[in-house]
Amino acid sequence: MNVLLITLDQFRGDCLSVAGHPHVQTPNLDALAAAGVRLSRHYSQAAPCGPGRACLYTGMYQMNNRVVANGTPLDARFDNVAHAARRRGYAPALFGYTDQSVDPREVTGPDDARLQHYSGVLPGFDAVLQIPDDHEPWLRWLRDLGYDNLATAYPELANEPKRPAEHSVSAFLTDHALQWISRQQEPWFAHLSYLRPHPPYAAAGHFAKMYDPDDMHTPIAPAEQRHVMHDFVLGYDQTAAPRDPAKMRRLIAQYYGMISEVDHQLGRVWAALQERGMWDDTLIIVTADHGEQLGDHGLIQKVGYFEQSYHIVGIVRDPLHPRQHGTVVEEFTENVDLFPTICDAIGEPVPVQCDGMPLTPFLRGEAPRWWRDAAHWEFDWRDLSIDGSPHEWPWDRRLEREHLTVRRDDSASYVQFGDGSWMCFDLLNDPTGRTQITDPAVVLSHAQAMLIWRSRHADRTLTDVLIDQGGRGRMPPGVPEGVGA
Repeated sequence: MNVLLITLDQFRGDCLSVAGHPHVQTPNLDALAAAGVRLSRHYSQAAPCGPGRACLYTGMYQMNNRVVANGTPLDARFDNVAHAARRRGYAPALFGYTDQSVDPREVTGPDDARLQHYSGVLPGFDAVLQIPDDHEPWLRWLRDLGYDNLATAYPELANEPKRPAEHSVSAFLTDHALQWISRQQEPWFAHLSYLRPHPPYAAAGHFAKMYDPDDMHTPIAPAEQRHVMHDFVLGYDQTAAPRDPAKMRRLIAQYYGMISEVDHQLGRVWAALQERGMWDDTLIIVTADHGEQLGDHGLIQKVGYFEQSYHIVGIVRDPLHPRQHGTVVEEFTENVDLFPTICDAIGEPVPVQCDGMPLTPFLRGEAPRWWRDAAHWEFDWRDLSIDGSPHEWPWDRRLEREHLTVRRDDSASYVQFGDGSWMCFDLLNDPTGRTQITDPAVVLSHAQAMLIWRSRHADRTLTDVLIDQGGRGRMPPGVPEGVGA
């Protein structure tokens, strides 16, 4: 079986026309959902990009993988989806980026190029087309097409409306991926990691004019009672939404345009797989590293404890289970489940480290009684220096208090902050997440549920192993063959 893992950067879970969105058009994602299984309540476990992807690639919650920022090293001890694929005989190919920083214990010295930027390649992948943060491969292609006087990456991304959509960064990635797929003779594993709909908020070519700003919705306003972290990001340039309603509507229209443009590129991928007879022999997974605030709660980008930053797109098409195609999973699913799901599909044992669980029962039409009853995510903001005072290591541990964890179930969203404070939002009576629960007994029940979740997901690498009788239990990768058998 072929495996195609697709990530769309900053793609909100409610921005699909098949999910009932009144404006955005996503015909190709809709088609995949009709030919597969849509995860309607699918969540990322962290933000921004590096932390969110670390959870996806390792199947581990942030509290265990400890990637807390863009640039936090990914511990080389951890298994990941590319390593697992290699153990099954695949040569995993990357198109785009993974934003995983090198473990400094693995570098050759201070001049090692991998120490210069956080946008490294996840170990185990062959970077067939790496598009790092500077986007130089794409810019070089634009120069070859005759574009002169190009600026650096993000100004040129902001200029995408001025060029044909066929010259977008998404088209560039898709072109390379389709060329590679056309050459494959044996089962293959590919990761297509698209930047869009990530900022700058500028859709490519005609997609920039696809949506009328006057038709866009009004975002959810900030709550009157806010955490100090919320107040800080409301005044932070990178996360504060435009206060001018017209500017905010234009931003939303461009975001929807970026979604429709990358959806168009995915349509090219579906068509190529069908033309080459690969459609019914390819496991396809589409997800995102995190969501997008899109003006809700006064914010843009991805930040804090808000639902919009973590509820993401999730679609799985497993050709081995066609009876469930076209169905929708309403249970809470998480990005940490995707690595185990891929392992299950390719016949690789799920690594002991994984906090997530295979989605295979849902793909078969089963509803496991032991499935989770909530979604979970974490956010660490130690790099924002909210209090403005310097932090002195190693004994000043204030940075360890600048994080939060959320447990979101059907009725409430409970937020536990690292300094001991908390918030609990009533989602039954106010789905916007602005009304707080004050009943101590109700709050205590949610706090206890979070404590239980944390206690059940402590590191388990060797906890299921006993050293006697030649070794017994669930062995991690790297143990000699036959030990524990």
